[in-house]
Amino acid sequence: MSNETVQDYVVAHGRAKSFYERFERKDELQHQTHFCPGCGHGTVHKMLARVIDELGIQDRTILVGPVGCGVFTYYYFDVGNISAAHGRAPAVATAVKRSRPGSIVIGYQGDGDLSAIGSAEILHAANRGEHVSLIFINNAVYSMTGGQAAPTTLLGQKTTTTPFGRSAANEGYPMHVCELLATLDAPVYIERVGLGDNRQAMQASRAIRRAIENQVNGLGFSLIEVLAPCPTIWKKTPVEAQRWVRDEMEKVYPLGVYCDRTKARMEAGLTQPAVAPTLDQLPGILGVAEADLPEGNAAALVADKPVDLQVRVAGFGGQGVLLLGEVLAEAGLDAGLDVSWLPSYGPEMRSGTSNCHVRLSRKPIDSPLVAAPNLLVAMNEPSLRKFDRAVRDGGWVIYDGDEFPADCVREGLHTFAAPFTRIADELGNKRAANMVMLGSLLEIASVLPEASVAAALHRMVKNPRWMELDERAIARGRELYRASLKEMVSA
Repeated sequence: MSNETVQDYVVAHGRAKSFYERFERKDELQHQTHFCPGCGHGTVHKMLARVIDELGIQDRTILVGPVGCGVFTYYYFDVGNISAAHGRAPAVATAVKRSRPGSIVIGYQGDGDLSAIGSAEILHAANRGEHVSLIFINNAVYSMTGGQAAPTTLLGQKTTTTPFGRSAANEGYPMHVCELLATLDAPVYIERVGLGDNRQAMQASRAIRRAIENQVNGLGFSLIEVLAPCPTIWKKTPVEAQRWVRDEMEKVYPLGVYCDRTKARMEAGLTQPAVAPTLDQLPGILGVAEADLPEGNAAALVADKPVDLQVRVAGFGGQGVLLLGEVLAEAGLDAGLDVSWLPSYGPEMRSGTSNCHVRLSRKPIDSPLVAAPNLLVAMNEPSLRKFDRAVRDGGWVIYDGDEFPADCVREGLHTFAAPFTRIADELGNKRAANMVMLGSLLEIASVLPEASVAAALHRMVKNPRWMELDERAIARGRELYRASLKEMVSA
């Protein structure tokens, strides 16, 4: 073939730009996806990528992937990608869209992911009218995990968990997601399409485009349900599976538009989600008066010190475990640090176990969990014995007791024990023991300015009587640790 002839060729159809050039999930076969021959996921992927290209939104798109056969969206789509826990794609999509309202957020889920464990998330996202677009792949079975019955499994359909066929009396009726969501007032556009033949596939492509265009135009919530073949689990050839979609699934799940408020929303004007508030607006929204904020730049007071404080606070419910952690986290936030606070407690109002994880850092925090604290606050002996071995070498343990248990002492562990509850009682109320311990913690860690601690305490404690007591308790805790240092020096 001559060069002139080659140059006359025009590419009429090719790989969408929204796909990666290579799929690097495996070292081999980087030109193909992991989907089985005839699987509906691959077809819908191509439709979605083409729409992203045609609308010119690749750089704005964030795709929230599922758990299931479609889990590897991030290996295929060259867009922003987020993986969601099983069923939680609508919740994650909500957070992403609200925090980045200019983005185009697309959720992608299978029937086991969306209609089973994720049924609450999709229902409430639709009811709120979140400005996202959801693609729902319905193949009437749990495919990735071996073919168990799903909420969408047809009556009489055999699966590994319904070997004699689904029974309405035992497993209930198939769930009709489009019909269910269409009863809500908020959704803009809901349509069910299929992949049973080429004509259906063309309509599916148009529906997916419209659902995403609605989001581009700021109209609200859209969902497209796609009846898709699953040859492997259905134990059919690709052609037989495609026919089964058309001849059997469509009888139970009629194709069509179940909700279309696009015209009405356009006539009413665009309803883009609210833009996230700026940092300057947050004090007013949270009701924090300027008088409550520290004078000057508190962050500058600790700017020259590296900070990586990982704290575990543990005790019984009612001892103020969570409040101690909250005040510490609020003070860190006030000082300009990255912070996290994660509570963990039992169902009891009093006397149950209670603990919290607190992290303060100059760098972004990768996880709120504190598995190996560098500072443990143990408000009773059971909590000490539960967590002391997790404290890293060189770390500290602050313990409410006359002395630190001898069998808990180990090389490389710094300890500070004092009768904090008794000291708090002497100050006026033993329930202030948590603040006395916080004072010692602040003195040991020495990373937070006093102005930030005071501002945090004023935000968290509204009762003037408790405020005065807590301030004295924190000061007393600081004094306790400083006194112990003097004793060590004199000894």
